[in-house]
Amino acid sequence: MGTSAVQNKGVEPRLKKVYRGEIQKKLIQSGRYKNVMQVPKLEKIVISCSLKEALLNPKALESLATDISRISGQKVAITKAKKAISNFKLRANINLGCVVTLRNDRMYEFLDRFIAVACPRIRDFRGFPEKSFDGRGNYSLGIKEHTIFPEVDYNSVDKVRGFNITIGTSAESDAEALELLKEFGFPFRKQGV
Repeated sequence: MGTSAVQNKGVEPRLKKVYRGEIQKKLIQSGRYKNVMQVPKLEKIVISCSLKEALLNPKALESLATDISRISGQKVAITKAKKAISNFKLRANINLGCVVTLRNDRMYEFLDRFIAVACPRIRDFRGFPEKSFDGRGNYSLGIKEHTIFPEVDYNSVDKVRGFNITIGTSAESDAEALELLKEFGFPFRKQGV
């Protein structure tokens, strides 16, 4: 499943060690923070998707949910439509998507695999834009192909689908969150490209 370090309770994820050993110290030495508790940190990573195709083909949602479970190393929750919308042929309480929230070690493991393994496999990848922050220090991005993750068996995929990733931080501003993610080595697009 790709989460062997998470299953071994004694092993701390690599990015968590980097955060505690290097990033916290570097941010405190910058002079903006007085102690470790003030330094921004990762709080959660949410992977979510909604599938229009699920209205006609419920197996498509099952297939994507299985793949996202493999990618995240955690079981996904199926989301349902809250209300009926006749123009979209949508009924209330019909399965429409899935979501998984990663915290602690699984969050660091996923981020490490995403940066080191999945991003280099994105076709024509030049980095993610720095403008996708929400104003409260959270960063959101969309992935067009879920097959960039090595946990997904390409031969068993019926159709390539995308999903959203939201990285939640404790930063009070977008600038602080941007600096934190850059310290983790997050692949942002270089200016002028």
